[in-house]
Amino acid sequence: MTSRLSDPRTPVLVALVLAMALIAMDTTIVATAVPQVVGDLGGFALVGWVFSIYLLAQTVTIPVYGKFADIYGRKPVLVVGAIVFLLGSVLSGAAWDMISLIAFRGLQGLGAGAIGATVQTLAGDMYTVAERGRIQGYLSSVWGISAVVAPALGGLFAQYASWRWIFFVNIPIGVAAVATIIVRLHEDVERHEHRIDWLGAALLFATGGLGVLGLLQGGTAWPWLSTPSVTIFALTLVCAVAAVLVEHRASDPIMPPWLWTRGLTAGSYLATALSGMAMIGLSTFLPTWAQFVGGLSPVGAGFVLAVMSIGWPVASSLSSRLYLRIGFRDTAAVGALFLIVAGGVFVSLDETTTTAVAVLGSLLLGAGMGLITTPLIVGLQSTVTWSERGVVTGGAMFARYLGQSLGAAIFGAVTNHVLLRELDHAPARLRGSVPETVDGITGALLGSPSAAAAEFMRSALHSSTHAVFVGLLIAGVAVLLSLALVPRRFPSLDPPSD
Repeated sequence: MTSRLSDPRTPVLVALVLAMALIAMDTTIVATAVPQVVGDLGGFALVGWVFSIYLLAQTVTIPVYGKFADIYGRKPVLVVGAIVFLLGSVLSGAAWDMISLIAFRGLQGLGAGAIGATVQTLAGDMYTVAERGRIQGYLSSVWGISAVVAPALGGLFAQYASWRWIFFVNIPIGVAAVATIIVRLHEDVERHEHRIDWLGAALLFATGGLGVLGLLQGGTAWPWLSTPSVTIFALTLVCAVAAVLVEHRASDPIMPPWLWTRGLTAGSYLATALSGMAMIGLSTFLPTWAQFVGGLSPVGAGFVLAVMSIGWPVASSLSSRLYLRIGFRDTAAVGALFLIVAGGVFVSLDETTTTAVAVLGSLLLGAGMGLITTPLIVGLQSTVTWSERGVVTGGAMFARYLGQSLGAAIFGAVTNHVLLRELDHAPARLRGSVPETVDGITGALLGSPSAAAAEFMRSALHSSTHAVFVGLLIAGVAVLLSLALVPRRFPSLDPPSD
């Protein structure tokens, strides 16, 4: 067999890894430099939109790019998407106020939507079913490495150079990726006359945009049951119904209805979305528990979470050995069991638990994610021809990001409710020593509270994060149940090996 270094696909794979690194580094590297960005541009009240607009633009465009990849080929979609992302990076680095930065971050998001799904689709095109587990491990490892490297890099830029370099650093990485893809990636695309379903694309864009906007801003920018929330979700429902009607009638729909009516794809997407919920719940709230309840430093808390990013690519790389033996669905079910065990580990945490237990839970959850996402995406790609692989892969990526948005909203609402309830029941002797609002508790703990106040606030934070950990356990069970919709054997159209 051809060695991996002399394999003609290797340069393209390196380019795909570099392209994936662009979007993997983005959120964490930007988050590190927020204080410097605000200090330079002002607009602290708008800083949340620097992240929300990016995620919104990225998520809602994924299904459209997936369809375009099937029509025009992966290469032009990936190249155009990467160029748009790089243009957004240059403009973000040159932003003159918070409004302009938000607008240019939206442009970055439009490019990012093309990168992730198209990279995954190309991996399915270039490698056999037996090889894809290893390749998915490489692509997953990019996220793990970025989780460690990006914050450090962002901190270095912010402290010793300028926050603008958190965007300019994308340029050499992106240029190298795009140049290699242009020169080394060769596709044989059959050209057919297509009637682009622009109305369906617009309705899907509106449905996804409104839905994600409502999830991102509900409970933060406005209450969940307020007029803005009700209006946005009502419009989301109207657009969704219209999109379903249009896609059923379209001759070549952007998102074919069979993606959501077949048990194979619908069950896989549901499991992917639910696992995305679990992942975002842990990513968001485990550092809070580790730092304020477990007593770790910020670096130590980051390490506990980073362990998840180690378990994920390792499990992805090894998953092919399992799914070639027991099948894609059963491998994903093993991953769901890992999620359930991880949820049980986190539920068992209390103020006296050693850090090693939290590290174990993080490792198990990462392994579960690798055993769920990789077999499902590889399995789905193996059931379709080249002309449908982009749509199927885009649907899976869209489901994951939608699950993350939903998880952030649900777990955020749960933890805020529990924390506010705890603060409302603070002992009379501590009134005035502990904050009355959720937003003030971490600042109060980082200050110089009395021993009694500190103990009460840590207990309150433990109660709120415990509720999230219970949610992780429930999400793991829900993933396992959703896999009952998926047939045990995928009708693969790909050869199992070289």
